[in-house]
Amino acid sequence: MTRAGTTEQRTAMRARIILRAAEGAAHVEIADEIGVSIPTVLLWRRRFKERGLAGLADAPHPGRPRRYGREVRERVLAETLHAPDDATTHWSRARLARKVGLSASTVGRIWAEGRLKPHRSETFKFSRDPQLVAKVTDVVGLYLNPPERAIVLSVDEKTQIQALDHTAPMLQLRPGQVERHTHDYRRNGTTSLFAALEVGTGLVTNQAAPRHRHEEFLDFLNLLARTYPRRQIHVVLDNVSTHKTPEIVAWLARHRRFHFHFTPTSASWMNQIETWFGILSRQALARGSFESVRALVAAIERFTREWNSGASPFTWVKTPDEILAKAIRKAQADSGARH
Repeated sequence: MTRAGTTEQRTAMRARIILRAAEGAAHVEIADEIGVSIPTVLLWRRRFKERGLAGLADAPHPGRPRRYGREVRERVLAETLHAPDDATTHWSRARLARKVGLSASTVGRIWAEGRLKPHRSETFKFSRDPQLVAKVTDVVGLYLNPPERAIVLSVDEKTQIQALDHTAPMLQLRPGQVERHTHDYRRNGTTSLFAALEVGTGLVTNQAAPRHRHEEFLDFLNLLARTYPRRQIHVVLDNVSTHKTPEIVAWLARHRRFHFHFTPTSASWMNQIETWFGILSRQALARGSFESVRALVAAIERFTREWNSGASPFTWVKTPDEILAKAIRKAQADSGARH
């Protein structure tokens, strides 16, 4: 038992006590060697003497028996799944406990067993794009099997980024105290950020602009043309009107090495640059304090430089079939269809 690698440490410790006692070691000596108290040595010697190896195992601890049965549990679950009949929208532990005549902690345990969380709510958006299948297959195909000797860029704009300046200096993180800042702030203007993520490497090219019209988008496309000369460029982007104006169509006609691939309607999550925007917001913008738009843009540029110095690509793991299978299940549920 002491040599087996699968023996629990507490059981192995008790076995070592018995072995050292069998060798004639004194209680004090055993306690010092193993790092336990003398009463512990005496306890396990007595257990072994009375019951042998079985005495080295822990006694069962059944705990207090349940005070409610299956019928009560099912009643709590059934009540939880139906909206309250008062002005509230969902149950709390205390309110449901008063209705069913149980304690709030008991209701909480039944919810945990039934994996119910009435206090939580999430949102979802389902794409009803008539070209859903074709667009999903096209975009995911670019991620999983990019064309040879071509660049795949994920492009979008993050609009109305505010340069917020807190009215007092931030109190920094310290032991026992979280970082703190004032709830009020001054608005020092906004900027829009156009950005392109190179899917194969994770490198980001971006450009700030005061507005997000098709003129600014054209400027950004020209920047991409200069950044990636003489290469076929496949651009993944969403369906906003800025990306489809006659001026953009004319630009594409003059730059035939650029190819646009639109994500399905209401499926901008498929655009990998959105993941980078989220990282930028959490790590550089959300807690920042900027006295001007220029300071805000400088912070974004610094973050981008540091990101590019250690850039690595995001790994896309969902195949078109996996995405579409979930979409089909949702469509069937909305229509009342059954398998």
